[in-house]
Amino acid sequence: MYDIILFDLDGTLIDSGLGITNSAMYALSKYGIHIENRESLRSFIGPPLIDSFMNTYGFPEEKAREAIEVYREYYGAKGVFEITVYDGLEALLAKLKNAGKTIILATSKYEFYALQILENIGFAKYFDFAVGSNQDGSRGTKAEIISYILESQSITDKSKVVMIGDRKHDIIGAKTLGIDSIGVLYGFGDREELETHGATHIAKNAEEIWTIVK
Repeated sequence: MYDIILFDLDGTLIDSGLGITNSAMYALSKYGIHIENRESLRSFIGPPLIDSFMNTYGFPEEKAREAIEVYREYYGAKGVFEITVYDGLEALLAKLKNAGKTIILATSKYEFYALQILENIGFAKYFDFAVGSNQDGSRGTKAEIISYILESQSITDKSKVVMIGDRKHDIIGAKTLGIDSIGVLYGFGDREELETHGATHIAKNAEEIWTIVK
């Protein structure tokens, strides 16, 4: 059904919750905010970091950008390695590659870290292209990332493109650019969030993703 497959990273290919929440705890502690319940930091997984600092903790934009740099002190040294790969995802990528699909990473994570992670987990070989946010905070929303992919790769037939992700930001970004989406249930979102924001398809696991896109 689809020839060009866009994958989110956090919550879709990898469980990055430990590294992200540890990094957020480190950053917040520098501002006198000490977190007892790690679950309260789930808002940091998926959305652009600046949104989490501003919307969840009320940081003004300048302070939020400063906090992101503190966050990266921990993330770059330790957090980037505190991840696990979801079951069945490598086999799915291999099948997609063998089927001749174009596979593209579309993540709000800082692009340098995203590329590092793909190399570390041995997934880089499956991807034809990878796009993340810029270090200066630009190209931060999923819609901006998808738009950049479509333009830079000269993709005009949007009916052949699908965005796979676990949070509303992936679904909203896809809808904004007029492409279909697959919301996955094994990540950090849930069925209600994905359906509310209009996911074209819902998949429980890698096998169901393959059934939809093949």
